[in-house]
Amino acid sequence: MKFLPLRPQINFGGLMLPYAMLSRSCIHPHRSFSSIPISSSLAAKSICTFDESDFAGTQGDWPYTAADMNRLDNSDDSIFYDQPRFVMHIDDSAISSLTKFYQQEFASLNKDSLDVLDLCSSWISHLPEGDIRYEKVVGIGMNEKELLANKQLTGFIIQDLNQNPYLSQFEDESFDVICNVVSVDYLTKPLEMFREMHRILRPGGISLMSFSNRCFPTKAIAMWLQADHIGRLTIVGSYYHYSAKWTSIEALNIKEMLSLPPRPAAGDVMKNPSLVLAWTNAAAAVAKNNQGDPMFVVKGVK
Repeated sequence: MKFLPLRPQINFGGLMLPYAMLSRSCIHPHRSFSSIPISSSLAAKSICTFDESDFAGTQGDWPYTAADMNRLDNSDDSIFYDQPRFVMHIDDSAISSLTKFYQQEFASLNKDSLDVLDLCSSWISHLPEGDIRYEKVVGIGMNEKELLANKQLTGFIIQDLNQNPYLSQFEDESFDVICNVVSVDYLTKPLEMFREMHRILRPGGISLMSFSNRCFPTKAIAMWLQADHIGRLTIVGSYYHYSAKWTSIEALNIKEMLSLPPRPAAGDVMKNPSLVLAWTNAAAAVAKNNQGDPMFVVKGVK
């Protein structure tokens, strides 16, 4: 597996310009500056697919120990999540990438409306609006105030999934989509959780486990903190593999990357010197976006 680079270099007239030397003005990454367009790559990039040969054991085996699932803070999670946190846990670029990825994935299901389960839900679910219609969006989370503030939810359940990973309140094949945003690293009973996810998904339904490079380190499991990006993708892939018979398991890099616009020609700069500043501002917007939080998804199809 090859990890896709996230920090392209910026070259202006043969001079390598670090981001710190570029304009710090507030710039929308998709806006043009004096006819300097910024293009983007929206398609999620497949890093790898997982099959049985990628793992030492077979479905039903479980290779992980209590030490792997141990945390620096093993106190009751209800204490940690008692106070609401109305903050974004990833940056704007990562959020935009996630919502656009959801848009593509949801549309590919070709359904008039979707039933969605948002695991480890909070005050925002990052779901696309507009053309995507929802029959129900159910959130399972720990903080009532956060869940009440989430306007995309049609209902919610307060449940500590580390104390009770079972979703017995839902019948078999109840959902088209199951999402979990930057919280899979906190699950201490992922085998039970992923089995339940498989049970309540409809045939052809999708499970989307997303993560970045941020976490609450005292609450993340030990083997997550010890792994790099590829290791973490493999950990989540193994949760799918050992839990149930999934049709496919795929690791994706969904970060939307912006392309550096061509440098203006010397003749154009002589005619319009402001093109230099325009290009520099555009380059700054590209650097700010591309150097932000990475965003990965491990997708399971039932």
